[in-house]
Amino acid sequence: MNIRKLLDSHVSQALQLAGVEAGTPALIKPSSRPEFGDYQANGIIGAAKKLNMNPRELASTVLNHLDLSAIAEKVEIAGPGFLNIYLDSRWLAQQAESALESESLGIHKTTTPQTVVIDYSSPNLAKEMHVGHLRSTIIGDAVARVLELLGDTVIRQNHVGDWGTQFGMLLTYMNELEGDTQSLSMQLADLEKFYQAAKQRFDSDADFARAARENVVKLQAGDPEFLKRWKQFIDISLQHCDEIYQRLNVLLTRDDVMPESAYNSALSQVVMDLDQAGLLIEDQGAKCVFLDQFKGKDNTIVPMIVQKSDGGYLYATTDLAALRYRYQQLGMTRGLYFIDARQSLHMQQVFAVGKQAGFVPENVQLEHMAFGTMMGEDGTPFKTRSGGTVKLVDLLDEAQQRAFVLVTEKNPQLDEATRHHIARVVGIGAVKYSDLSKNRTSDYRFNWDAMLSFEGNTAPYLQYAYTRIQSIFRKAGQFNPDIPLLFQEPAERQLALKLLQFSEAIESVAKDGAPNLLCNYLFELSGLFMHFYEVCPIIKAEEKIKHSRLKLSALTANTLQTGLGLLGIDVLETM
Repeated sequence: MNIRKLLDSHVSQALQLAGVEAGTPALIKPSSRPEFGDYQANGIIGAAKKLNMNPRELASTVLNHLDLSAIAEKVEIAGPGFLNIYLDSRWLAQQAESALESESLGIHKTTTPQTVVIDYSSPNLAKEMHVGHLRSTIIGDAVARVLELLGDTVIRQNHVGDWGTQFGMLLTYMNELEGDTQSLSMQLADLEKFYQAAKQRFDSDADFARAARENVVKLQAGDPEFLKRWKQFIDISLQHCDEIYQRLNVLLTRDDVMPESAYNSALSQVVMDLDQAGLLIEDQGAKCVFLDQFKGKDNTIVPMIVQKSDGGYLYATTDLAALRYRYQQLGMTRGLYFIDARQSLHMQQVFAVGKQAGFVPENVQLEHMAFGTMMGEDGTPFKTRSGGTVKLVDLLDEAQQRAFVLVTEKNPQLDEATRHHIARVVGIGAVKYSDLSKNRTSDYRFNWDAMLSFEGNTAPYLQYAYTRIQSIFRKAGQFNPDIPLLFQEPAERQLALKLLQFSEAIESVAKDGAPNLLCNYLFELSGLFMHFYEVCPIIKAEEKIKHSRLKLSALTANTLQTGLGLLGIDVLETM
């Protein structure tokens, strides 16, 4: 049940009957304060302006055509021409009952399902995953879960970097160490150190560097021995990624990996097709595409280079090949790319060139879901104390260690294994939620104390709200499903209304690719539940009221568990 959509349908129909042009938005929004009703229709003012009418007169006409008798107890004209809608409490109770009985919590599947290809995570396999991969990985994963819940066909594409010059360097270093199998295995266990050692050899030894460049050519030419070593290295690298995905509770598997190398054989055809489409221009030996919409400050066009003067291809060429593959082979109708905001121009060019070349038709939605940067507490890029890149595995280790200390302080009586389990759920959840709760497009400052706090908009706060509800049921037992919901206090009605707005939050995430909208909803829901818990006794209440309040508590717990699950965050029965 999406109340906003339901009201929008009724008000839009009334607007048309009042003489307003079809398609004029009703602009239904939740009211900011209870005295203004539960929802407001704000579109009448704009419609009146177009018709050169007094907004309150148009509002009166709309109201005469508006029949919300089955939904609202009253509708009032307010201010210059708003409609304040007060929902009927009995209707609200019925909808909440239905949501509690439904496995989907009242969330309906989309009537227009799409095939959505989501490009996210995409680490470079030459190194271990670092903090720079966190945002793409967990934001993309949350949006993928939401779209699947709503009925879209979601195809995950982990566009990992597994090709290029650095792999010649790494394979040459592997070749040097292959005589000592144990040493090679130990070094590959820490890819970051292995990469640094190989890079040092590359920078300091001219013979090694020359051999590395020659081996890149052999690799790209399909030399069987180098392909074998390359596959061994890639497999080890992907094992590192798999371990991170499992710890983060991210739904990426090996089947979702579609590496850069997979498009290698298609790159020459991409360039040929761009040429046939009349889009290629040679500039200083390089083959480029110039589109008028990409002019720089000096009014010159910023080209997209697809083939260098030495014949080599670039990321743009691979991305165009991937774009065409995703449409032609995967049936993509919507493409979401969770890639750093600094790649904005690149992605705009890929989308524009892809459509102009006919690789995808105009009606395919292509969206760069740009995200900002994780900063340290001082506002500078997040680094180790020595100034190096923070490995993601080290960040997660520290999160669990800090959470373990916190859990031990709060519940020292718990056995160690239980404390470690709670620390894993709380620590990993805290890292993820701290990121997901921020506006996707903004940079944010990483702060351990804030993210692990049991107060404010944090994962521990939400997890604790869920745990508190489970504690209530351990004391009170289960509710009687035959006893209907009753609202005696405003807090009960407010909580029920918020619970019924879950689908609105979910659909906003699906539309905008912004999990922070779901985080905000869950935080507000938890706050309303905590208020309800304080002012509405449950266990000691009269029998009918007790079971009614237990029903509200159960629906809140189910909603919190489902909402956090969509973020890839677990809940706990005890904390």
